[in-house]
Amino acid sequence: MKGTLECWDGRTIALPDITAWRMEYACGVPCDSFSVTCLWNPGEAGALSEAVRFAAEEDGRRVFTGVVDEFSCGWDENGGKLELSGRGMAALLLDNEALGCDYQAATFADILRDHVTPYGIRTGETVQLPAVPGFSVAAGSSEWQVLYEFCRYYGGVTPRFDREGRLCAAPWRDGERLRLGADAAVTALTWRERRYGVLSEVLVRDRTTGEVQQVTDRNFARRGGRCRRVLTMPGRSSYQAMRYSGEYQLQRSAETWRQVELTLPGAFRAWPGDLVELALAQDVCRGLWRVTESVSGLDGRGAYTALTLGAPETGG
Repeated sequence: MKGTLECWDGRTIALPDITAWRMEYACGVPCDSFSVTCLWNPGEAGALSEAVRFAAEEDGRRVFTGVVDEFSCGWDENGGKLELSGRGMAALLLDNEALGCDYQAATFADILRDHVTPYGIRTGETVQLPAVPGFSVAAGSSEWQVLYEFCRYYGGVTPRFDREGRLCAAPWRDGERLRLGADAAVTALTWRERRYGVLSEVLVRDRTTGEVQQVTDRNFARRGGRCRRVLTMPGRSSYQAMRYSGEYQLQRSAETWRQVELTLPGAFRAWPGDLVELALAQDVCRGLWRVTESVSGLDGRGAYTALTLGAPETGG
């Protein structure tokens, strides 16, 4: 793996040999993160203090772009060592508080202009998202919360960042999938089913008119799920906004209902959003799953990929 640092003034620094690393990716939330350990020669710390961005390449392809949060360097009887850690580009939106405001009708272009591009963030793949009448930015919200609410509540799309550090707002592509058959080298697997916290029903109430919309997860309710929440919306919320909010709450809670965690040899075997077909020799967890989190790393045991899998409809 090759690592590069970018300084605040545009200079670049090629990292020395990387001896260990770990990179975590998710479906937008929580923020992606990285940590790397390199060989280090004492006396090179000055330039590192100027670094603000990190990029990594493996076999000629970009695998991470993010923000440098911390570095440390020093030496012991084994020689010099440099450690770097940080997060994906979503960190810039998570760390900055938005200015509370009201839009008569907010468009995606408005959200990008006011809450994304001022931080130097580029955009990648996006789809046409509907304008949202009466969209409000609550005081104390992070810029990420503004973007996420606009895209996820009203557009049904989860915003996320690609490995080039670009913001994407488009549904997952269901093209190629990873098939793990009877000969798959799965070194560890955990099947988890957690009913606690999974919602069967959401009642969305308009604060002013008292109107109530009922949204139900019929699949979970049919299986005995009984967990209801009441969500109160700001005054005179549109029917569409109320439905989106209720459905969003159901979808988010259902994402943790059934999960599979497994580990494979080799790095970067799958990415968040990829589909994985399980057909293992053991009769467990068979079927189609969506990668919700992916961790790749290199340590004393070699390279590995740890995946968290959820239902195929997870995220979006």
